[in-house]
Amino acid sequence: MDHDDDNTSSSDVVELAPNRPSGAWESKEEYLSTQYHLYREDAIRGLREAVTRMRICPDAVEDSYSGKIGIYEKVHICGVTASTRGVAHRVTFSTRRAGKIVLWEQSKRLIAGGLVVLTPAEDKFQSKAIVATVAARPLEYLKFDPPELDLFFACADELEIDPAVEWLMIEDKSGLYEANRHTLLALQRMMREPFPLSEHILSAQTTISPPKYISEQPCLSLASVLSGNAHESFENVDVVNSWPLQPESSLDGSQLQALRRILTKRLAIVQGPPGTGKTHVSVQAVKVMLDNWKPGDPPIIVACQTNHAIDQFLRHIATFETQFVRLGGRSKDKDVVKKRVLFNVRKETSENPPAGSLYTKARASLHRLQKQLPLLLTALEPGKKPLDYRLLESCKILTEAQAVSLQEGASRWVQATKTNPTEAAHSPFTVWLGSKLIPVNPKASNEHGFDHEEADLEHERLREEEAENAAQDEEEFDKLYGQYFEIADNFTCRKSPGIDHKAEEFLKQQDMWKIPEAARGAVYRFLQSALKKYILPGLRDLAKKSHEEARKRRIGQFEMDEPILKKQKIVGMTTTGLSKYRGLLSALQPRVVLIEEAAETLEAPVTVACMPSLQHLILVGDHQQLRPHTHVNEHEDEPWYLNVSLFERMVNNNLEYTTLRKQRRMIPEVRRILSPIYGDLIEDHPSVSDLKYRPSVPGMGGVNSFWFTHSWRESRDDMMSCYNEDEARMIAGFVEYLCYNGVRDEDITILTFYNGQRKKILAELRARITLRDLRFTVVTVDSYQGEENKIVLLSLARSNENFQIGFLSVDNRVCVALSRAQCGFYIFGNANLLHNVERSYAKPKSKKRAKSQGEGKQRKVKTWTQVMHIMAGQETDRPKEVPKVHPQRFDEHFPIHCKNHNTKVVIDSPEDWENINGGCMIKCQAHLACGHPCPRTCHPFGHDIVNCTECREANISRASSSSDVATAWDSFAAAAQKQHFRAINSYVPYSQRSSPKTRLVEVDNAGMPRSLHAFQTDVENLSVDPDSASTITPSHASKSTKTPDHGFDSAAEDSSSSGGMPATAVKRQKWKETYRPEKEPAKEDWSREQSLLD
Repeated sequence: MDHDDDNTSSSDVVELAPNRPSGAWESKEEYLSTQYHLYREDAIRGLREAVTRMRICPDAVEDSYSGKIGIYEKVHICGVTASTRGVAHRVTFSTRRAGKIVLWEQSKRLIAGGLVVLTPAEDKFQSKAIVATVAARPLEYLKFDPPELDLFFACADELEIDPAVEWLMIEDKSGLYEANRHTLLALQRMMREPFPLSEHILSAQTTISPPKYISEQPCLSLASVLSGNAHESFENVDVVNSWPLQPESSLDGSQLQALRRILTKRLAIVQGPPGTGKTHVSVQAVKVMLDNWKPGDPPIIVACQTNHAIDQFLRHIATFETQFVRLGGRSKDKDVVKKRVLFNVRKETSENPPAGSLYTKARASLHRLQKQLPLLLTALEPGKKPLDYRLLESCKILTEAQAVSLQEGASRWVQATKTNPTEAAHSPFTVWLGSKLIPVNPKASNEHGFDHEEADLEHERLREEEAENAAQDEEEFDKLYGQYFEIADNFTCRKSPGIDHKAEEFLKQQDMWKIPEAARGAVYRFLQSALKKYILPGLRDLAKKSHEEARKRRIGQFEMDEPILKKQKIVGMTTTGLSKYRGLLSALQPRVVLIEEAAETLEAPVTVACMPSLQHLILVGDHQQLRPHTHVNEHEDEPWYLNVSLFERMVNNNLEYTTLRKQRRMIPEVRRILSPIYGDLIEDHPSVSDLKYRPSVPGMGGVNSFWFTHSWRESRDDMMSCYNEDEARMIAGFVEYLCYNGVRDEDITILTFYNGQRKKILAELRARITLRDLRFTVVTVDSYQGEENKIVLLSLARSNENFQIGFLSVDNRVCVALSRAQCGFYIFGNANLLHNVERSYAKPKSKKRAKSQGEGKQRKVKTWTQVMHIMAGQETDRPKEVPKVHPQRFDEHFPIHCKNHNTKVVIDSPEDWENINGGCMIKCQAHLACGHPCPRTCHPFGHDIVNCTECREANISRASSSSDVATAWDSFAAAAQKQHFRAINSYVPYSQRSSPKTRLVEVDNAGMPRSLHAFQTDVENLSVDPDSASTITPSHASKSTKTPDHGFDSAAEDSSSSGGMPATAVKRQKWKETYRPEKEPAKEDWSREQSLLD
């Protein structure tokens, strides 16, 4: 959820000690206590507020809470699992209050490890609230009707067992408590341990000495990263006192300085602006450490913020070192790293645990406890029989006399009525209750008739959060392993007002047949309840023992894993893993911990990496890019500053650090946009100016960056997330245009600050049939740090009259958004809004006015204004005698370039794209193979894929009585009169091309075209200066003129060495023709569809 313009205050105020974004702490106790309580409050506040709200309005639907709270009703316990992780309860539930059908694969609801709170439906959180965590989230269970889910009750004494009791369950969909729990436990342990590096982390000392192990042995081999002449050797270099002055190396100057800092400072901080090679330097530093590794040395601990990042890092390590292990979660790598996940390495050892080990004992105890569970649950076993009177007697719920009377009375009734004894002999209650006994349907159907709920967040990010929040190893990720026992009330009786409370009194009668017939239903229900109360203490005790044995089993597993890890040189994990596996890691006695993406990680998870044996902590990141994420927006502000990382706090304390300077990602035209953030700190590597490696964007005439400004108004979705429909349509049209010009879908990334806009862009892409089968990357900025692509489109979405810009005001996010593109970068958004926001904050009249304009603090929007000036060619810091390096790249008219006629076309609105086939609006003058003129306007692709309308009409007329193809065409012939076809970049085998006799488009059973294939043979021919080309608009195409052709360097179009940007000069490009109606499909047809593009 990305509601960013206001913060919700809670009625349950918790006083927290203020945090310190800079300066020293008085003591270890003060520091750890502050971090603990801030971190804990951030994890649980959302759920506490949810309970408070539900007390006030218990019957509200989810939309009443802007999508923040998940509300599930008709929750019933339907089973118990005796798993290797303890006793879990399976529940069924209804999502009616969501108001939509949930797409569980892409939903953030009920993620494994998430926290939920339950209350009896009748209580509605007034007096009872039970906390539980989601034990596992198998999709096959969630797709049942109704859905099913496994829960661990937080306290065994609150465990329940009655399937008849209806519960209400809520969750804070933004909270991920289980991942935080490990960090909280680690902070508690640190109170009892020594705190290495406390002189810097607590006392803020700025002078940093070498690590102890380097001071004792400062001579290292640097031969793997440095090279020299025959008289120079780097096999034995005193890295502390005699660092080589100007060595030859693949590393640039700033990278060598960073390498030196990493090797020689016990707290090494390296800032890496975008594209400067942070990971490369970290990998080279690890390589040097491994070159100097000695037998008996402990492994180096490497951690990253995300699973994707640690997998990527370990793939680099694997190129020169095989002795590494990946801990935790689920590696997305399918090859090298996957094989080195601890779960798989453990299987390779094939060593059985010793007979007397803690693991063996705990496993045996769990097995014994599992066998006891079915004995406890016998009374609730599903079947076709009511309660067993003998069981009630053995549990002392019925007296012996009552049991005998019940059985004998039933026997007499069977003899008197001559009823088949088989049905009644085993169930005297059937005879005793007669028609009052009602079969129970244990699983009522879930509600239907809703639209599909849209995906809550990017699919990859969902898997990331689930992997971090779930269990500790792959074997425990998807489902619980153990024995599952279904429970149910097979029969019940109707409630009897006025009698139910007297049931216990009636049971004083020893002859069950003397109990009044009208009261028997109430007595039966009382007996059911009494039996469950009898079972419950035993079940709770079994659950306590199971959880304790499961804890011992995990510790025993760690004991078995310790020798495996001690044989490794590298142990990698996420920053969450630093907390989750801290006990195991401490046993390894590590002395070096390297944390990548350290500036994007909250301080507490980094702090817990300071294990007693630590001598060397390396933090690599960039505090000017994304900050850590907090669950509560208020915690990012004064006085808590929870989103200030340890990395940033150390920089604020003026500790020594090194900044990487030479970027190898962005072309200079894009890199210059970052100057408001980094000034002249970043330099360009020569490769980014080489067209061989960074070719121009096809169809743009050399305009490789542009800001298209507009005034289209924003809207809000059900989650209160911003979107701008016209802006999304404009972007979708541009994407289609790029694909016409040969750009591959995987080379395009669309970024936005809002999930609402991300969904809207995806819907617009899906609405274009030419693009529906392609897989574009459409993600939020927060999900894309550390990533890059050849062409990046940035959608700002915000456009309002209230001077609210939300996430656009955060410089760290802006930095990430502006720095992802290699070859082409295009911004779509209301520049006037951003400019006016800066002016409105220049001299705020009062605090009240400042707060009314967004938040009670001044927004940092100056960056956007400076970016506008740069893209408009108005750099204020450029000396007058220095000419413009780049022409204007800022306007309310979006320029594209036709290579065929060397003309510039301007696009003013989304509708203008409808008349563009990848070129301009000049009529194509070429003739098709049939001799008829091409019916299209100008297009960059060949004519083999163009259908002749004259031939098509003739063929349809001739074949209407016999041809299957013609019959299919005839089914939509009337509609086809106003339709046209568009090409998309898609590979189709040549052998599948239509024969000359059937040049019509092949269609499927639904009457839609399957394919039409041809080769693109045109060579891109862009003008060097787009301003020299004539300008036309779709409404004035006839006035266009052709200007001299400036040519185009063919090397720029050769992608064989660049490894990425598609070369439109490459001949025999395969294309596929698809059916595309001019009229957009009804929006509701696409809003329900599950995204296949992200």
